[in-house]
Amino acid sequence: MTVTPARFRMGIDVLRDQDFAPLRGLKVGAICNTTSVDDRLDHLADLLSRASGVELSALFGPEHGVRGEAQDMIGVDHAIDSVTRLPVHSLYGASFDSLSPTPESLDGLDALVFDIQDVGSRYYTYIYTMALCMRAAARDRIAFFVLDRPNPINGLTTEGNLVHPGFESFVGLFPLPNRHAMTAGELARHFNEVHGIGCDLTVIPCEGWRRDMWWEQTGRPFIPPSPNMPTVDTATVYPGLCLVEGTNLSEGRGTTRPFEIIGAPFLDPTRFVEALRAEKLDGVAFRPTSFCPTFQKHAGQSCGGAMIHVTDRASFQPLRTGVAILRAAREVGGEQFRWRTERYEFVDDKPAIDLLCGTDAVRRAIDAGQSLDACLSGFTEELSAFESIRKKSLIY
Repeated sequence: MTVTPARFRMGIDVLRDQDFAPLRGLKVGAICNTTSVDDRLDHLADLLSRASGVELSALFGPEHGVRGEAQDMIGVDHAIDSVTRLPVHSLYGASFDSLSPTPESLDGLDALVFDIQDVGSRYYTYIYTMALCMRAAARDRIAFFVLDRPNPINGLTTEGNLVHPGFESFVGLFPLPNRHAMTAGELARHFNEVHGIGCDLTVIPCEGWRRDMWWEQTGRPFIPPSPNMPTVDTATVYPGLCLVEGTNLSEGRGTTRPFEIIGAPFLDPTRFVEALRAEKLDGVAFRPTSFCPTFQKHAGQSCGGAMIHVTDRASFQPLRTGVAILRAAREVGGEQFRWRTERYEFVDDKPAIDLLCGTDAVRRAIDAGQSLDACLSGFTEELSAFESIRKKSLIY
């Protein structure tokens, strides 16, 4: 078993060891989920409810809920938490407005505390829940605390383009690259300063985390932050393979390896893998496979496709790989391959793939049969522009 480095602590550990001094005398609401635990695996809600001088008054549940049982894009209801018996206010309902706390839910609170594990990809919605709660805190003049956690796929490696104006959504609310290499605390500083939220923000940093560290180097167990993010391997491929959600391919939900297994009933696995291998992608290997999802896309149907095996995380480019997979599926699947047209993350007027890509250029390039490099045209320049802005918000 890997031993946690003696000097490594997350923000929640630091706050607990301070005996919650920054929150003493405050009436607090906690934005939390199943990952909101300290190094003893005690949950933030339980710690705050026992903390001397702190009045925990409410919990706020993001996508998947406070206890993490809801599937993706399933609304979370208002409830009473089974452990603390406190009210749980939903931050993921049937409309975009439901993603923000109401003035009524914040009434009487002095502070909000955010402690949720992110996975380092711009599509992952918790960082936007944080940003929307920050806006509400600024509106109602409530203090906002972020208990920071490591980026599990390191804090150095960035990849991708930025969300273009007009393509903002709950999977891309701000112009971030697909892989941003920032922590939640750093993103909070970025949103607050660069994007003008202007709330009373306090970030309680990790101690002993370096930007080059992957999750395993923290020595902590990886707690799945959502039902289809079971391992660090999933988080590693997610900045590129989440794009599959924008198609009629199964992204492996309903299997034991979501986002690492991709396919559809109409795909020939051998031809699909041959097309992928022809791209000569770094740090990854593909294996023809068949699978039968137990739920969501193509549930109960035999699907042909590929399993993705990351062979070298240092050279692996998840976004480049994800776009290559879309190109190969379009080529091999022919007319049976389709872009998703159903409403996606509260948006009706743009295809899901365009929201995920932050632009319609990728879809148009794939449909035109352009090369992989052409599909990614302009990404390097956009990423370079972001890097200079990103540096101002870094903590570590």
